[in-house]
Amino acid sequence: MSTMTKETDVLVVGCGIAGLSAAVTSLQNGAKVTVLERSPKEDFGGNTRWTEAYMRMKNDEEIADDFEEHFMLNAGSNIDPNVLRDVSGEAESWPAYVRAHNLPDPELISTFADLVPPTIAWLKEFGLKFGPQPIYLLTQNTHRIAAQGGGLALIERLNNEVSALGGEILYETTAKDLITDDTGRVTGAVCSDAKGEKLLINAKSTILASGGFQGNPEMMTHYIGPKAANIRPVARGGYYNRGEGIKMALELGAAPAGEFGSYHAEPVDPRSTEAEAVVFIYPYGILVDKFGQRFIDEAPGTVDAHYDDISRSFADQPDGIAYVIFDNKVEDIPRWKTSIRSDVPPIEADTIPALAEKLGIDVTGLAQTIEQFNAACPDVDEFKPFEIDNASTQGLSPNKSNWSRPLDAGPYRAFPMISSSCFTFGGLKVNPKSQVLDGDGKIIRGLLAAGETVGIYHQVYTGSTSVLRGAVFGRIAGETATT
Repeated sequence: MSTMTKETDVLVVGCGIAGLSAAVTSLQNGAKVTVLERSPKEDFGGNTRWTEAYMRMKNDEEIADDFEEHFMLNAGSNIDPNVLRDVSGEAESWPAYVRAHNLPDPELISTFADLVPPTIAWLKEFGLKFGPQPIYLLTQNTHRIAAQGGGLALIERLNNEVSALGGEILYETTAKDLITDDTGRVTGAVCSDAKGEKLLINAKSTILASGGFQGNPEMMTHYIGPKAANIRPVARGGYYNRGEGIKMALELGAAPAGEFGSYHAEPVDPRSTEAEAVVFIYPYGILVDKFGQRFIDEAPGTVDAHYDDISRSFADQPDGIAYVIFDNKVEDIPRWKTSIRSDVPPIEADTIPALAEKLGIDVTGLAQTIEQFNAACPDVDEFKPFEIDNASTQGLSPNKSNWSRPLDAGPYRAFPMISSSCFTFGGLKVNPKSQVLDGDGKIIRGLLAAGETVGIYHQVYTGSTSVLRGAVFGRIAGETATT
């Protein structure tokens, strides 16, 4: 039996916000477009399907003031000052090792920031709406808006536009390897179709928008380490993100970018079947491990600024699990239940020993921890849950920096939590035109990337920028592929 072959102008691997933005843009420019989606149609969209699509913007025309600053403050650890010196100059003069460096280039982030407003304007042309939306975070340190209808509204509308413009979407089809010609140009991909049969797709340009690798246990363990066994995707869409796009580009010589050993984490109730069953009440209680021991400052600042690194710490605890313990004074916090999206109620008991027994954690350990915590709490005249109050414990290790109140009013409640991966940080190095670069900082002709397949995050996730990254760089990739 001969291998089936298809011809297209632009091959887009992935059907989330990045891939669909690239596909629609390419179609608008008159190209023939084929989109690959490994999931069945009812699950298409990767992570975008499951997200509220929060965006780090003041309104639908202005980004937040700290947009670029947060990226620069989290560009990587211990960066060589020679690299920092070079990237402050003109990009044309950067040496090869700097062009291929895994940090987010200032020109890349500047391009990202500049193109957010026109990208939102483009999405609005399809009838999509953006603005302030209810948020489950009780405190915030930056501006956010969201897409009405969340990420699902974005991908459904763009998916329909692909069909209306004559594009083709192949569901249950996975790209396995890139095809190159004698000059090294990428000319398409070897795929596996819905029947598991080999399919060759020849394309003038190939855009990798297939997400990260949070759904691939082998890659997670390879890059994150053994604690990856304690981490699972935050929503079902993450299981389809298995890293082939990143892997086959790296095998071709693409430069890696972003922090491969890290990921964007959220604190999730492992008992829940809901997508993104987050528990954000922990700044107002304490976090303990299975032995009842505290292990981190629960409230170094507002929850939206710190939940990423705090949630990652859960995977380092025994069995990869943590518990938030809080008492009935939580009722002093207006709308506190909005910070919890698990559909499973908390574990509750009238006493701390009884709570520990229900949780299956060390009774003596938890009792001693709470006794020490209560003794270290300051006297607070007025509890202000939505403001940084600097009500820090004294003499504890670790201290708790804010909202420290004794846990002494039953009934006591607790949620188990695990570190759940929204997406991995490691990906491919691209230039401001979304062209993938090789290890010498040279363009790999015919190959582009967008969305989570691009590596730009280090240290702490710049919150509410991932959907924007997908839309902006997807659109850039679609323009570059067709001009």
